[in-house]
Amino acid sequence: MLKVFNTLTGRKDSFEPLVPGQVRMYVCGVTVYDDCHLGHARSALVFETIRRYLQHSGFVVTFVKNFTDVDDKIINRANELKIPWQTVTARYIDAYYRDMDRLGIPPATVEPKATEHIAEIIALIQALVTKGVAYQVNGDVYFQVERYGTYGRLSKRKLEDMQAGARVEVDERKRHPMDFALWKSSKPGEPSWDSPWGPGRPGWHIECSAMAMKHLGETFDIHGGGMDLIFPHHENEIAQSCAATGKEFARYWLHNGFVQINQEKMSKSLGNFFTIREIFEKSEWPEEITGEILRYFLLTNHYRSPLDFSDQGLKEAKYALDGFYDLFNRLKETAKTEGPANEKLTTVIERTRFAFEQAMDDDFNTPAAVAELQGLRSEANKLLETSLSTKAREQARQTFRLLGSVMGLFQLEKWQFKKIMAESGAHVITGGDAEIERLIAERNEARSKKDFAKADAIRKELASQDIIIEDRPDGTTRWKR
Repeated sequence: MLKVFNTLTGRKDSFEPLVPGQVRMYVCGVTVYDDCHLGHARSALVFETIRRYLQHSGFVVTFVKNFTDVDDKIINRANELKIPWQTVTARYIDAYYRDMDRLGIPPATVEPKATEHIAEIIALIQALVTKGVAYQVNGDVYFQVERYGTYGRLSKRKLEDMQAGARVEVDERKRHPMDFALWKSSKPGEPSWDSPWGPGRPGWHIECSAMAMKHLGETFDIHGGGMDLIFPHHENEIAQSCAATGKEFARYWLHNGFVQINQEKMSKSLGNFFTIREIFEKSEWPEEITGEILRYFLLTNHYRSPLDFSDQGLKEAKYALDGFYDLFNRLKETAKTEGPANEKLTTVIERTRFAFEQAMDDDFNTPAAVAELQGLRSEANKLLETSLSTKAREQARQTFRLLGSVMGLFQLEKWQFKKIMAESGAHVITGGDAEIERLIAERNEARSKKDFAKADAIRKELASQDIIIEDRPDGTTRWKR
């Protein structure tokens, strides 16, 4: 049975959706005022992988991921650029889709925008005012946290110990420092909509509650996002949603870990802040990056653990993927051999599929799942040395494709992977073993002519592709990956 770590309970819980065979999932999306950064890439990939595995397990998944398209940051960026705020949001929604396409992440089932749900937001705020858990101050409306008795249960904080902090608006008009804005009265030049409290715009937290309930119902299965959203954003979502409906909002709360750069927290002030666009286009990386390389690297870390983004990690991911695609190319070769190797491969495949799904059922443990695929790669390479039938080879290829699809990996052919690498600027050996043999012969010829500069250049070229060569005393040259 699938178990997930539920931030709300603080433990791994057995996953049982409200409606058998169906999963309704909401994930907080981006505020569209700038390019997406590496943290956004990780969150997007984590929850896309969760969606894929739920579908692999037979569930019908309704996946909702929003855009916050009205916010102080958007207004400030519009003023900074001296353009309409709608132009800012349109520009960065386009940039978001560009980045997700590079990562191979398809759209969610529904991708609502806050500005398209103003009526639902106003109705939800009105319900809270009517119930006496929200109050109006000069055109602003605040949620009164003291009226919600279990405030702090997600973040495990006590109200009396809380202080107004990051993304918590300090306002002396509040009845309690932790009261948060549901509706903000408009200022000159800001976007606004009519409401019972005067012209204004929604607060940040209320948007997600209204959009989630609109598309998934008052109670749904999974709510996700980064760990930085646990407090105050998700805490406030729970308070306002449960106070309005009297029902539980989401049953399972999943959160992905933070991103570090070379073991330091990613921060603009430290100068180690990378957007997704920069990662793909930055020429200084030691290895050119494709979407699949970045996916592989991110998936070799458990989604709840801190992620250390490093040059070495990217390099290892590139070499690992190259090894997989080299194997897939060899598995395409035809053979008629029958024998014990074929039976052994079938056994290894069955064991791998079982262990892969066990790993994913344990709170979506992608590092363990990837390790199972690496083990299958190793076994398949060994068995190829003893020869395998065409049928066994195809069985192995289809297994890699099926299990890899859960994580968006291994869906290309060898030539496509090499073509993408070449287009990204990376130098690759495209001819397989025959090309390696040709380069070694060319190097040996250069050595015989005492053209040691050329010979050394060829050695370095092979080494860059993880090919080790060994010159033997008898004059022959051996190589291995």
